[in-house]
Amino acid sequence: MRKPIIAIDGFSSTGKSSISKLVADRLELIHVDTGALYRGVTYFALNNFATKDNFIDLPSLFLNLDKINLEFRQENGALSLYLNNKNIDSEIRKAAISDNVSLIAKQKEIRDFLLKLQQNFGEKGGIIVDGRDIATVIFPNADFKFFLTATKEERAKRRYLELISLGFEITIEEVLQNLIKRDKIDSEREIAPLKKADDAMLIDNTNLTKEETVALICSIIIKKK
Repeated sequence: MRKPIIAIDGFSSTGKSSISKLVADRLELIHVDTGALYRGVTYFALNNFATKDNFIDLPSLFLNLDKINLEFRQENGALSLYLNNKNIDSEIRKAAISDNVSLIAKQKEIRDFLLKLQQNFGEKGGIIVDGRDIATVIFPNADFKFFLTATKEERAKRRYLELISLGFEITIEEVLQNLIKRDKIDSEREIAPLKKADDAMLIDNTNLTKEETVALICSIIIKKK
């Protein structure tokens, strides 16, 4: 019997990735963080095609997509993202990546480039995938679909605490403004905008802990199996 494909979409800093990892562990599934893939392309772009004005030379990036090899590797019980054989897990969480990833993610060339890679992960099922367009574009026939949301203030607080714990020097207001900017870009882009699939279950976890959100998702999946 084929294991299910579970799609989790939602706004930034709703805990999509960490929640998906915990659900995957509990249900013995493979977790695929598609946001990390877009961050990986952003990392490549900033390191190879940043202009003197700190913009990204998109045409040059598009011409060199064949030089990008992204893969997840199992390490110490978790999946780590590698770009051209280099572990970039910590690098892709830096503020410079967050500031530019929405620009990269709205480019049709980038989304087309990553589409097949993401779909390949789901050929055998048994995965939980999180991102912005998983239930609407990548896996429209997923067995379970969820959409996570929370107030922008709560999301900014979560992101701020995460960055501070990683040693970054940043204010909560800077985090909030970056989040608002990303929400706007993600929701208004022409290609695969962030939106809830018609048949996805909406979960507002503003007042839910991470564990409570995980328990809720798992209970829904187990009940419907």
